[in-house]
Amino acid sequence: MKKDSPYIIHSISELHSFFDLKKPTHPLVSVINLSEVTNRLSEEIQPIVYTFYTVFLKKNCNASIKYGQKYYDFNDGIMVFFAPNQMFTIESYSSSKAEGWMLVFHPDFIKNTFLSNKINGYGFFSYEISEALHTSDAEENIIGGLMQNLLLEIEKSIDHYTQDVVISHIDLLLNYCNRFHNRQFITRKASNNEILVKLENLLNTYFDNKLPEESGIPSVRYLSQQLNVSASYLSDMLRAYTGQNTQQHIHNKLIDKAKELLGTTSLSVAEIAYQLGFEHPQSFHKLFKSKTAISPLKFRQSMN
Repeated sequence: MKKDSPYIIHSISELHSFFDLKKPTHPLVSVINLSEVTNRLSEEIQPIVYTFYTVFLKKNCNASIKYGQKYYDFNDGIMVFFAPNQMFTIESYSSSKAEGWMLVFHPDFIKNTFLSNKINGYGFFSYEISEALHTSDAEENIIGGLMQNLLLEIEKSIDHYTQDVVISHIDLLLNYCNRFHNRQFITRKASNNEILVKLENLLNTYFDNKLPEESGIPSVRYLSQQLNVSASYLSDMLRAYTGQNTQQHIHNKLIDKAKELLGTTSLSVAEIAYQLGFEHPQSFHKLFKSKTAISPLKFRQSMN
C-alpha cells in the first residue's frame, strides 16, 4: 500500500482483525484493552481512517502522530478523540508496550438516540491532536473504571437492554471527559491566556489594517488557523473564560469598532458597514441593533 494512501478501517470487526483480537461481541461497539493489542503500528500503514467514533486513553505509547497539520508525541495520561472519518498518520513508533483503553462505537449504534444529537456538542471530537486531554492519575482511574464497566456490559449476552445501558455508560464517560477538558482550561490558564492575548492582537491588526474591506468579516476558521488551534477548542476556551464563543467574540469586536467609527468619523453608516466587512449595510444595522438595542444612527446622535 502506498504511504500516502489512507488505510481505511470500515468496521469494528475489521479493527479487531487489524489488532489480531478475537471477534467483537457486538458488531457496533467495543472496548479494547490496549495491553492486549499486537503491535501493528510499526508497519507504518499510514495514514489511517476509522469510520467510527474512537476514544483513546493511552499510556506508554511513544508514537509520533500527525493529526490535521500538527504532531503530537503520546506519553502517560493522554486522551484523544476521533470522530468518524478523521485521518491521522503514524510518523514513528517505539517498541514499548502500550497500555490503556480504546472505546470504539459506530454512528449506527447511537442513531436515533439522545446521544446522536448530544455528541455533536462535544468539541473534543474535532480538536487537533495537540489539544488532547492530559489526565491526572485520579482522572485516569475514573476513565479506566468506566471503560472496564463498559467492557463488562458489552461482553455480556446481548439483550433488549444492551443498547440503552451501553449508551448510558458512553454518555457518562463523555460527560466526565467534558468535565476534565474544562478543568484543563483552568489548569492550563497561562497558555490559554496567551492565546486570548494573541486573539485580541490578531483581531485588532485585522481591523486596523482594513482587511475586512478586502476579505470580509474574519471567520472562526480563519482565527483558529492563525492561532494554530482548532475552531472547537478556541470556542470552548473562550466560552470557559468569557461565557461567549468565538463567533460572539467576533461580533463584540465588530460592535466595538463600529462604535469607534461612529463616534470619531463622519463616515456614513453604509460606509462603516462596508469598512467592517459587511456585504450589505442592512446586516450591519441588524447586528448593531441586536447588540446595543439602538440603531447605528441613534448611537451616533447620542454621542453628539
